[in-house]
Amino acid sequence: MPEGDSVFRLAARLRRSLDDRTLSRGDLRVPAHATDALDGLRVLEHATHGKHLLTRFDGGLTLHTHLRMQGSWTVTAPGRRLPSRLLPEARVILAVGHGPTAYGLNLPVVELLDTRSEGDVVGHLGPDPLRADWSAAEAARRLASTPGERVVAALLDQRRVAGFGNLWANELCFLRGVHPDTVMADVDAPALVALGARCLRFSATQPGAHQVTTGNTRRGEQHWVAGRAGRPCLRCGTTVQVRAEVPNDPGRRRTWWCPRCQQAPAATR
Repeated sequence: MPEGDSVFRLAARLRRSLDDRTLSRGDLRVPAHATDALDGLRVLEHATHGKHLLTRFDGGLTLHTHLRMQGSWTVTAPGRRLPSRLLPEARVILAVGHGPTAYGLNLPVVELLDTRSEGDVVGHLGPDPLRADWSAAEAARRLASTPGERVVAALLDQRRVAGFGNLWANELCFLRGVHPDTVMADVDAPALVALGARCLRFSATQPGAHQVTTGNTRRGEQHWVAGRAGRPCLRCGTTVQVRAEVPNDPGRRRTWWCPRCQQAPAATR
């Protein structure tokens, strides 16, 4: 699933293509909005909150989309079209006259709402390190509010802090030297938040740094533990372990850790 830094980069790409331009075509190919046409509206801006994308138009309308596991966006250059075999997957089509066209493919969430009602879809989210209203203190408070919860689960709860997905939850645990099963009562929440915010911002804004946590861009060496089950830890050489997060989890989330660099809590050994 794309994480907050991925959606932030997506918003930047859509801004370059669509912002401050008028749509010659705006189709929403979902049952709830099949009769809603966006033709003639001007794109004001693209904003993000966690993994949610908000496309704002003049006239007080906002298009809310979420990629979840399967969604994606692609932008074609002026005069180019999406391959016909992919058109049935387009849930959103935003085209500007004599300019590029953005296609939202297989988007599981497509909602058109009043801009003043954006809180209905993102108001439940916690602070986001990539937003101007970021509050590290509030994020740390929310993470620590349930001291008995495992740190990896707390990081994945978007109501506490928005933008961290499974990759970042696992990598941050490694970088802080804590086992994913460590309860929040035993975690330095402010330090975890400070590191996570710094990493997410760097990943979202620096060329070539997207979700590279080791500093090494070579394939297979970009992450410390995520996706490295059965391989030697890049720090100590111990075999990286993996466990299914939840049996039958439709998100197929996994938890990775190095048994040496991240000692298991005494209660779980």
